[in-house]
Amino acid sequence: MLVADWLIEFPAWSEVSRIVSMRDYNTRVVVAGVAVLGAGSGLVGSFALLRKRALIGDALAHAALPGIASAFLIATALGGDAKSLGWLLLGACISGVLGVIAILWLRSQTRLSEDAAMGIVLSVFFGGGVALLGIVQQMGSGAGLEGFIYGKTASMRAEDVSLILIASLIALCIGLLQFKQLKLLCFDELFASSRGFNTTWLDGLLMAMIILVTIVGLQAVGIILMIALLIIPAASARFWTESFVVMTAISAMIGAIGGVVGAMLSGIFAGLPSGAMIVLVCSGLFFVSMLFGRSRGVVIRFVRRRNLNHKIEGQHLLRAAYEWIEDHTNTRELDGGPQRKPIPTCDLLPMRSWSLRTLSRAIDEASSEELVRRTQEGNEIRLTGKGWVEACRLTRQHRLWEMYLIEHADIAPAKVDRDADAIEHVLAPEVIERLEDLLDQQGLSINIPMNPHVKASLGGGVR
Repeated sequence: MLVADWLIEFPAWSEVSRIVSMRDYNTRVVVAGVAVLGAGSGLVGSFALLRKRALIGDALAHAALPGIASAFLIATALGGDAKSLGWLLLGACISGVLGVIAILWLRSQTRLSEDAAMGIVLSVFFGGGVALLGIVQQMGSGAGLEGFIYGKTASMRAEDVSLILIASLIALCIGLLQFKQLKLLCFDELFASSRGFNTTWLDGLLMAMIILVTIVGLQAVGIILMIALLIIPAASARFWTESFVVMTAISAMIGAIGGVVGAMLSGIFAGLPSGAMIVLVCSGLFFVSMLFGRSRGVVIRFVRRRNLNHKIEGQHLLRAAYEWIEDHTNTRELDGGPQRKPIPTCDLLPMRSWSLRTLSRAIDEASSEELVRRTQEGNEIRLTGKGWVEACRLTRQHRLWEMYLIEHADIAPAKVDRDADAIEHVLAPEVIERLEDLLDQQGLSINIPMNPHVKASLGGGVR
């Protein structure tokens, strides 16, 4: 029965087409407004997220409620237009600034942490705002003010969109003109101060951008959901790139897409509130980014971790093969070149605490790279010429790295991580020469077969 009711209420295709194609003037106004707001929120949210000011926007939005109600009461007492959006947003801005000042004062003058100060200011201001709204409701002329709590996107007018556009353009211009300074502030405040930048001024500028976007966004998504529009696009963009410039662009794009799609869904399904749908669409984009983001997504990190584990398993296999050959071959034979001795796989198992399945997988991958070959019986392997050179190289690098950690980092041999790669890129040549001398003294030095390709890949310091 419930399914049948839902199907009956589903709009006709003509209605869906009308909204998606934006034939109506009101639809175009709403979509333009939320698109600009989403882009501006995404841009400012990128700075707020990296500056660790994510919850400031939430506290600011909640602190704006008593300002809205107070502006309505004052305008009514003076005989003005109490429902003028500009007047109401001015009151919200003043109240929000007072809330931020209260947070900063509590944090500096008491031992309260920033989150505790924000929690106190948020609850006190929001409670005062709800109480003032109750007074307005008793006057019988405050209908519509409660829309600022949950948002009222569908009732946006061209004047409202113009206000949002102006505020977003101001935030965009500030962000572009002060991009380098704000970026430095977000990543390293002390370094920015040492370079002569006024970090207090920059911090205030960032707060002004947050206040500007938050206040104009109350009309669209409301007090409760505005924090989501500030933070979710920026958090989503973080999964896609390591570049801050690209991150701000992606964040603005995600905010705009979330606003447009959410507003259209709200228009298609008349019973769904616009603010909630905008936030839900942005949340859906966040989960997609979290899973498939090419920089920090869950899937790509899983693939990278798996590939790294397989690479380490292959390195351990070659090192174990070299150590087995080293134990079963005299020094003169070992220096003679690639060793073709068959290595029993049963001897390799206890050398790295492998399971049989892990060892078999490592051997298969090494075989595909032509580093080892299985014997016909299948219970032994042989190193190829290429595999012998790689085994020598890896063993040398790991022994140098272990020697460095033991001698210079004062780490016990049992605690040394056995994974190391391209040590020449980490340590200076003179340090490597000293470590090789120590390996010589302990009889652990390795003579690697040299050819032009191997020599180029190993760099200096190879014996």
